[in-house]
Formats: sequence, C-alpha cells, structure tokens
Amino acid sequence: MTLLEVRNLRVTYPGGVAAVRGVDLSLAAGQKIGVAGESGCGKSTLALALLRLLPPDTRVTGEILLNGEDVLTMRWGRVRAVRWAGASIVFQGAMHSLNPVHRVGDQIAEPVLLHQKATAAQARVRVGELLEQAGLPASRATAYPHELSGGQRQRVMIAMALACSPQLIIADEPTTALDVMIQAQILSLLQRLVTDQGLGLIMISHDLAVLADICDRLVVMYAGRVIEEGPARAVHENALHPYGKALSASFPHLGDPASRFAPRGLAGDPPDPSELPSGCAFHPRCPEALAGCATDDQPLRDAGQGRRAACVHVPAPTVGTATEDTQGRAAPAGDTRSAP
Repeated sequence: MTLLEVRNLRVTYPGGVAAVRGVDLSLAAGQKIGVAGESGCGKSTLALALLRLLPPDTRVTGEILLNGEDVLTMRWGRVRAVRWAGASIVFQGAMHSLNPVHRVGDQIAEPVLLHQKATAAQARVRVGELLEQAGLPASRATAYPHELSGGQRQRVMIAMALACSPQLIIADEPTTALDVMIQAQILSLLQRLVTDQGLGLIMISHDLAVLADICDRLVVMYAGRVIEEGPARAVHENALHPYGKALSASFPHLGDPASRFAPRGLAGDPPDPSELPSGCAFHPRCPEALAGCATDDQPLRDAGQGRRAACVHVPAPTVGTATEDTQGRAAPAGDTRSAP
C-alpha cells in the first residue's frame, strides 16, 4: 500500500530561489527511503515541504499525497493533526528543538494531551511507554534537556515523534551531531521501530554508507532535483550518475587501502539555487561531462533493476530483461518507463 506519493513537487523561496525542482517520490508502508546529497541540494527543504513547515511566503506546487490526501490543500486544522498522527519529523540537533526550561516528559506529553485528548494520568503512562520504546527508562521523563546526553536527547526526540502513533517518520540527519557509537545505536533504534510498527521512514543524510545500511531504496538529490534512485545498496556500491559516484567515493571504504589513503572527493560546491547553470546543473563539476551537457538537461532515465539516473551516460535497460519499478517490485520485461 502506498503511504506517501509526491508528484512534481516544486519549492521556490522569495526572489525566485528554486530549492526543489520537480521531485517525484513514492513510499510504501514499512518501507525505508534514504535521501542523500550535499548541503544545499534541497533535502531539508523537501522534508519541511512534506509537512508544510516552510515559511508562509514560500511557493509550493505539485502534490503531496499522504494516504491519498493532499497535504498542500488541507485546511490548517487538518494539517496540525496530520503533523502528529499522520507523519512526524525528527530534526538534527535535539538541543535546538527541545525547550530547555521544560522537563522532557512534559514535552512528550503535550501532543498526547492535545491530539489524543488523553487525561494527565494517561499521558504520563504513555510518556513512560514511549521513552522505553526509545531505549530510555521512564524515570528520565523528569529530566531537563541539559541533564541528558546528546544520544539521550535524540532518543527523546524519537519518542516525541512516536507520541501520536504516526504512519510516517521523517528523520532529517538525526545523528549528525553524535559520535559513531551513539549514531549506530540511534540508527538501529529507528530501523527496529520501523520494522516492528510497520512505519514508513524517510531518512535524510549526506552519508550514502549510512543510508545503504538501513534503507531499502536511495534517492540522490542535486540542485533541487532527483538525479538518481534505486535499491540502496546498488546505488551506494555502483552509482550510475557521476555525482552519485563522487558521493560514494568521498568516504574511505574499510579494507580498501587505496580509498583510505587517497579518498576521492569532488571539487567545488552545489550551485546557488538562484543562479542555476544551463543544461545539466551538475555539468560544471562533472568529470564525465560532454559538450551537450551544458545546454541539454537530462531527465531521469530507466536503467533497469528498479534504477533511474539523469545522465546522458546511463545505458537503456536490455530489452526482454525483467526490471523493477520504483518500489522495487518486478515489472514486465522490456518496461522502459522514463520520468515525466
């Protein structure tokens, strides 16, 4: 069952700054999708747009269908309910998201009291259950944010996100500020919660290796567009787009001395959304660019096996070979659909 369907989503900030340009995304219940890319590629803007958390003067067009209901056309009262009961978000940097003068238990209880109309006693019981689900003892409900470690605060944020039993969790780089061991624990917790409760998960990160470990599918964004998508492990280990290759190669691979001593990076930065280059937005940094890349933008091309990439070098799938659709299911042989 399709939980979330994003169709031709475009987000433009005041001044004509195109932060998201025609993104399509589909997520089934129980599925985990990773969204990767450098800072400035539109990942967080995409996440905020899904729950209408962008500034009011931002122009958002397209469709965001959550269980078939368009978030962009909902009344504000309905949006408030959906933000907790339908989908919730876990931000990076929990210390900036939690109120420092309120106990964490009270902050978790607030959406339970407001949206589930629970009594104070029922809310206290629910807070204890949520903290234990997130790997913390119920007694930590009386703590203030500054009394908790970074990993514990992030667990509080996850408990808060689960408060009203949402069907979708959006995690926007939830482990960026954590050390490696705590990061692994938080990622394992998210993975277990999604599996046990059948939730949908959109995980945003710049680290392809992390996403490949926990996600079913991987979406790579650049300059506000999806430029590659497919099974997470395949995209990480054998990216089709030069940008995906550069992202994967920028991290050293364990057991590979060549990558450990000489990791390959990518010169330059993503383009300013207000001054996008002509043609393929990646061509000024692309080591494989052709002359036509400077003038001709590339649509997502079906590459078979559930993979698509927006690059002139992407080969067409072999005719007669079974492919997979964007959900990873087997599609009829010879299916060569292209992106709209």
